[in-house]
Amino acid sequence: MVIYRKARFTDTETIYNLISIYAKNGEMLARSRNTIYENLRDLVVAEDEDGEVVGVGGLHITWDALAEICAMAVAPEAVRQGIGTGIVKMLIEEGRALGVKTIFTLTYKPKFFESLGFAVVSRDDLPHKIWKDCIDCPKFPDCDEIAMVLKK
Repeated sequence: MVIYRKARFTDTETIYNLISIYAKNGEMLARSRNTIYENLRDLVVAEDEDGEVVGVGGLHITWDALAEICAMAVAPEAVRQGIGTGIVKMLIEEGRALGVKTIFTLTYKPKFFESLGFAVVSRDDLPHKIWKDCIDCPKFPDCDEIAMVLKK
């Protein structure tokens, strides 16, 4: 059984390592430990029955009633077990409880997000406010992530 909960300081190193696996393969953007600490309150984790963190994802508020699902990573040995889906559903619930009207993601895994009700949109459809984090990205200004928005 998997438990979904808010991240804690003790999860930081595991979160960093999970994200790094995919970042090294170019499948997601790297996050520094500092960034993880600064955004810890945005993150949720999936914990297996042994108490090991096997997944992470974040809901980052970017603007008025606008939030991004980000930092999604599942341990390679736990992929295709519904963990990513559970994380996204928890983040959507959290966003709705806060009054978020638009939830978006920037991803290299559009099929996964399509299965959860997201649709591909032009990055131009998203407010420029969301790009504030992009200025520090090594891929800026040639972003190759796919923008998606949760359908109502």
